[in-house]
Amino acid sequence: MERHATPETADAASPAEDPGPAGRTVPGGSDDLIELLFFAYRDFVGDPDRILAQYGFGRAHHRVLHFVDRYPGLTIAELLDILRITKQSLNRVLKDLIGQDYITQKTGAHDRRQRLLYCTPAGTALAGDLTRVQARRLARALSDPVAGAGTDRSRGSAAHGAAEGFLLAMIDPEERAAVRRLMARRVGAFA
Repeated sequence: MERHATPETADAASPAEDPGPAGRTVPGGSDDLIELLFFAYRDFVGDPDRILAQYGFGRAHHRVLHFVDRYPGLTIAELLDILRITKQSLNRVLKDLIGQDYITQKTGAHDRRQRLLYCTPAGTALAGDLTRVQARRLARALSDPVAGAGTDRSRGSAAHGAAEGFLLAMIDPEERAAVRRLMARRVGAFA
């Protein structure tokens, strides 16, 4: 069977590529990066998962808490756009978080149809606990000799910049400006 080049495969076969399992070609050995990203994600979310389980919450609750805590007054529409989930999924999670007093919603001052979301003190505390375990993992990774050469301080700083650039590059190019604008709004953001 003849294979036709698509935009995704047009540049595919080059001598620098490693053959992957089952005859797949993996550009630049990215198969290792894909697996490492899966394992890193597993452990990165595993830390807060253990905390969330004590509350009967899951990863969706974590994501909602994270963004509502960082962006007080976030609208339902903005949160749906950030998370890219259905309104039904969000409503289920919000019902749990509001019902257990981790999030509160207020009516918009200028548009009474808007529902603005805020963390309660309990929600802020839980979001902080979840962020701390992930921040510790990131700090440890960024200061690890595997992350780069140099002193601990310069290695951490260089690794942080490289990691930030890599993660930004993983976002669809047409979405990067919107992500940067959102992050500039974050409570405590330096941008």
